[in-house]
Amino acid sequence: MSQKDLSKLCIHTMTNKPWTLDECLSNYEQAGIGGISVWRNVIEGKDLQQVNRDIKNSGLKPVSLVRGGFFTGESQGDRQAAIDENKIIIDEAQAIDAPLVVLVCGASPGQTVEQNIQQIRDGIAALLPHAEQAGVKLGIEPLHPMYADTRSSISSMRSANELAEGLNHSHVGVTVDVFHLYWEEHLRSELLRCGKNGNLFSYHICDWKTNAEDMLNDRGLMGEGIIPVDRISEWVGEAGFDGFHEVEIFSNRYWAMDQKEYLNKIIESYKQLKY
Repeated sequence: MSQKDLSKLCIHTMTNKPWTLDECLSNYEQAGIGGISVWRNVIEGKDLQQVNRDIKNSGLKPVSLVRGGFFTGESQGDRQAAIDENKIIIDEAQAIDAPLVVLVCGASPGQTVEQNIQQIRDGIAALLPHAEQAGVKLGIEPLHPMYADTRSSISSMRSANELAEGLNHSHVGVTVDVFHLYWEEHLRSELLRCGKNGNLFSYHICDWKTNAEDMLNDRGLMGEGIIPVDRISEWVGEAGFDGFHEVEIFSNRYWAMDQKEYLNKIIESYKQLKY
């Protein structure tokens, strides 16, 4: 692959967690990477108009702001507080020209899956007028079932599709992450369903290591584990998606190494992919 093939590569700032936003922008730009997904921790307390200018000056395209969601809660007050916080997140995305907020939808222990999903649906529905006015889309990210206790009751591509279809709004769709969905028997048909409905908003890649030492912070580089990334990427393309392939890796091991060396590893692993 040539350098221009990095034009559809996007990296999440959390992938290079030790770096500041400025360091991410500078190093991604120098590497010829096309996009950046910004996590809220790197813009906390910053002048968002200056952040907007910094991203524009880097030449990188802001792909998404991560993350919103966590709509569930036992009390109405908790749920309303989550809605209010998500409106702020949407405003932050608008301020930095990020077209999408990724939603980790939430789950509250002690509630049924059905209760959680209803609260998630209600929370997103309450946000949609604000999101539409801001010109910011919302991407429902289904998570692996191991996170269904406290992170999300949306634990499959089918569940995410049903939620997005039920809300039936141009500003809500699905964020696909291979780490969470690679195991699904009917993944291809659900991806095609999502694309057919115009709901496939974004796509995250990494790998699942069979010897992972941490259920959250030991993801692998593409090719380091057992996820058929190329096959899933082909299906995503078949579904009509032609946007960025976003590298989102949480890894204590990689965060501990020299981040420029790690960035080179990310690029090399990306270049090995067919799609």
